[in-house]
Amino acid sequence: MKKVLIALDYDPSSIKLAEKGYSLAKSMGAEVILMHVISDPVYYSSTEYSPVMGFTNFMDMGAYQFDTVFGIKKAAQYFLDKTKHHLADESIQTIIEEGDAADSILDACKKEKADIIVMGTHSRKWLENILLGSVAESVLKHSTTPLFIIPTKKIAE
Repeated sequence: MKKVLIALDYDPSSIKLAEKGYSLAKSMGAEVILMHVISDPVYYSSTEYSPVMGFTNFMDMGAYQFDTVFGIKKAAQYFLDKTKHHLADESIQTIIEEGDAADSILDACKKEKADIIVMGTHSRKWLENILLGSVAESVLKHSTTPLFIIPTKKIAE
């Protein structure tokens, strides 16, 4: 294996997910690509809930404007750069895509010729999974690349 694509969202468990994916990649001598997908810009600027707010202990996002796609991309790059710094490896590549999360992950995997995709799955209620679907489930259904799916509820505890 030469390349490991690690798909991250702003869930507080993302740092642990990145650490596990990075460890897997390094054990195989593979390159690491950290990825974040901006799937719905409106979601980031919500006053009720923003996925960025989960990282208040990890980084200060106060200086970023979430009312434009440019501001959201800038914040996402900052998040990936901080994660890269946390992993202490400047050779890590970062990717930010905009669109459907599952499709963007699959497209990046093909484009980058990744050998494995590492991603988390949030433990949601069964009804939510039926009604809303899951990014991990969609990637699993459509991927021809092996996946390493980590239940993020377990790593957050």
